Amino acid sequence: MRVADCDRVAEIRVAGWRHAYRGLVPQPYLDRMDPVAAARWHRELLTGAGPGVVNLVAEHDGRVAGWACLGPNRGPEPGSELYALYVDPDRHRTGLGSALLRRCLPAGETVHVWVVSGNVPALRFYAHHGFAPDGAREPFAVDGVEVPEVRYVLSSPGVSPSA
Repeated sequence: MRVADCDRVAEIRVAGWRHAYRGLVPQPYLDRMDPVAAARWHRELLTGAGPGVVNLVAEHDGRVAGWACLGPNRGPEPGSELYALYVDPDRHRTGLGSALLRRCLPAGETVHVWVVSGNVPALRFYAHHGFAPDGAREPFAVDGVEVPEVRYVLSSPGVSPSA
């Protein structure tokens, strides 16, 4: 991912939230999401990314259509954490998300991902790729509304990042 990709990545992330979390988080929050402000945030994250953080984009017809970010697990368990995986809603169910996921998974390392518990399509996506809930739950509040997350784990994926 390059700094020049951040505007499009922000658009995809905002569109992804508005698509995936409709009815799960307060609509006024979704309506207030600003792709311009999000792009500034993405540029800061990209340029300040610590060691081991990987940001990847996927393109379709020469245009960024998806983004994934993986890095060290933020919890006490060893392994990596998939911080984000978003695909333009117009490109859902085309294999783009699967390709991004396969590309960023480190071989031989456990990977954790937190998923909003009501986001059934995302839960199915991760289960399809071998992730399973480990029982960990985390409160997540959006505009004062609890939106619980569940942790899914993939133990020692055999996919190389260079595949």
